[in-house]
Amino acid sequence: MCGFVGYLNQTDVDTDVIKSMADRIKHRGPDDEAYFQNEDASLGFRRLSIIDLAHGKQPMLNATKTKVLTFNGEIYNYQEIREELKALGYKFQTDVDSEVLIHGYDAWGPELLQKLRGMYAFVIYDMEKKEVFGARDHFGIKPLYYYDDGTSFLWGSEIKAFLDHPKFVKEFNERLLPIHLSFEFIPSKETMFKNVFKLLPGTYFLHKNGKTETHTYYKFNYDHIDNSQTVEGDAKQIRGIVKDSVKAHMIADVEVGSFLSSGIDSSYVLAEAAKLKPIQSFSLGFNDSKYSELSYSTEFAKEIHQQNTPLTMDGDDYFDILPTIMYYMDEPLSNPSAMQLYYLSKGTREHVKVALSGEGADEFFGGYNTYLEAFPFERYQKWVPQFVRTGLAKLVQNLPRFHGKRFLVRGAEPLSERYYRVNYVFDKHERDEILRDPSINVDSGEYTKHIFDEVKGKDEMTQMQYFDINTWLPFDILHKADRMSMANSLEVRTPLVDKEVAKFAATMPVNTRIHKDETKISLRTAAESELPERVAKKEKMGFPSPIASWIKEDKYRKRIETAFNSDVAKKFFKPEALMHILHEHINGKSSMQKIFTIYTFILWYEVFFPENTTATTSKLVHRTQV
Repeated sequence: MCGFVGYLNQTDVDTDVIKSMADRIKHRGPDDEAYFQNEDASLGFRRLSIIDLAHGKQPMLNATKTKVLTFNGEIYNYQEIREELKALGYKFQTDVDSEVLIHGYDAWGPELLQKLRGMYAFVIYDMEKKEVFGARDHFGIKPLYYYDDGTSFLWGSEIKAFLDHPKFVKEFNERLLPIHLSFEFIPSKETMFKNVFKLLPGTYFLHKNGKTETHTYYKFNYDHIDNSQTVEGDAKQIRGIVKDSVKAHMIADVEVGSFLSSGIDSSYVLAEAAKLKPIQSFSLGFNDSKYSELSYSTEFAKEIHQQNTPLTMDGDDYFDILPTIMYYMDEPLSNPSAMQLYYLSKGTREHVKVALSGEGADEFFGGYNTYLEAFPFERYQKWVPQFVRTGLAKLVQNLPRFHGKRFLVRGAEPLSERYYRVNYVFDKHERDEILRDPSINVDSGEYTKHIFDEVKGKDEMTQMQYFDINTWLPFDILHKADRMSMANSLEVRTPLVDKEVAKFAATMPVNTRIHKDETKISLRTAAESELPERVAKKEKMGFPSPIASWIKEDKYRKRIETAFNSDVAKKFFKPEALMHILHEHINGKSSMQKIFTIYTFILWYEVFFPENTTATTSKLVHRTQV
C-alpha cells in the first residue's frame, strides 16, 4: 500500500516540488520514497512495504525503459498474470505485483485492466508517446485524483498533494455545497476543489497533447439476475466465494489482522481468515455500553479461539481529532463513524500493517433496512393511481405530523427523488432555509437521476442497491476506510468488495437478498454454518457512537456554537438557522446528522482555506499548514 504523485513538467517549476508533494502524503507510505524526473514528467512515490519487502521500488521502469509506473494497492491474482506474461517472454526481477502492471500494460495496454482482480490505482507515463495513463479499481477502493485546468496536469493519491505545486490554483467549488449538504459527499467525478477530479471506479484516463479523456472499463450491472436461484443455493455459492476471496486477501509478507465489530460481516471475514492462520482482531468501543460493541466482539473472538484487542475512545478524543480528520479526508465527509475508524486504525497499526474489514456486504447482498421499504411502496404504487397518490401527498403535506404522513408524501414521488440517500442529510427546502445564497441550491434528485435511469425497469430494491454501489459505497464507505486507515499507515483490505463477489451478487434475485423483515438472507444463511446464530442473525448496528448525546454536553455544544457563528458560517449559511437546528437537537428533536454535516464542513473549510477565515473552531490544528 502506497501513495504517489506526479505532474507534467513546467520549465519554471523547481525540481524539488515533486518531493514536497510526496512528503505531503508520507502517511500513505512511510517505509520508502523514490522519484523519477525527465524533461517532460515528474513522478514521486511513497511506499508501505507489504509484499517482497526488499524489492519492488517505484517508480518502476519497463524493460525498454520507455514507460514508468507508480502504483497503490494490491493485485490479488498477480501470480497468474505473471505466468501469462512469462509465457510471452517477459522477465521478472522481483516478486511484487507492481511489476505485473508495468509489463502487463506494455503487453496489452488498457486491456490489462480486464485481467486484474484487486484494489488499485496506478499511473504509467509513456516517454515515447508522451502520454499519461491512469486507472482505478472496479469499485473505487483506492483513490486517484487529477488536476486539469487546461494548462497544468497533476495527479496523485490525495488532493492535498497538489497544494505544494506552484501551478495548482486552490479554489473552493461553491456550487457543489448544496450537493454536499444533501449527500454528505459529492456523487460524481467533481470535487470541492475547482478543476480537481476524482477518477471514477472502473475507469481509466489518458492524457495526451493537453487533453484528458476518460473511459469506463468496468460497470457493475444487474443484467444477469437468475430468478431460479434459491436462498440455500445462493448461500452455498457465497460460502465458496467468500472463502476464496478471504484467502486471496490474506496474501502478504507481513502479519495480517482484522477489524471486528459485533456484526455478521466482519465476524464472517474473521472466521474465514482464522481457518487459514491465527489472526488478531481489533475492536473499538466506548465506556457507555449502549454504544459499545466490545462485549460482543471479545466474546466472539474467544469462541473461535482468536485474540481480540479492545480499543476505546471518549468525547474529547472524538471532537479533538475532527480538524485533523478533515485534513486527511481531503473533502468534507460527515459520516460520524469516520472518527471511530481513525482510532480503530491507529490502535490496529500498533500491532499489524494490514487489516481485513467487512465493507461491501450490505451493498452487494442487501443489508440496509431501508431496502425493506421497497415492498410496501411497490404495492402502493401498483394499486393506487398516480393522480390519487399525488392528491393525497398534497393534502397531508402541511398537516401536523402523524403516523403514515411520510409514507403518503413520499409515495407520490419517483424513486430517484424518494430514496432517502438522495436527501440523506438536507432536502432542497431545508437547504433553502440555511444557505446564505439560496440561488446556488439545486435539485439533488436531478443530480443523480441518471444513475436510477441506468437500471430503469428493475425492481425498486435492485435500483436502491445499484445506487448505493455507485455512490454510497465508493464516495463514503470506501473513501473513509482508505483515508482513516492510510492516515495511520495501515492497509485495509475488503474481501467482500471484490470482483468475483460482485459477479455472483449481480445474479441474485430479490427474494434471495431480502425477505419480509430480514435483510441479506443468503449471506446470513451462508454465515450460519461458520458463526454462532446470535451473530449470524444479529440486527445491523452500523458503527454507532454517542455523538448525539455528546452534542448536548456543554463543552461540545459550545464548540459547535462557536463554529455556527464563525466567519465561515456567515460566509455560506444563515447562523440563526444553524443555531435553530442545534437548539432543536438539544430540546429532543434529533438533528445530529444535520449538525454534524455543517460542523465538519466548517472545520474542513478552515483547514484548507485558512486564508479566508479568522475563526478557530477547535483547540487542535493539524501540524501541516495548507
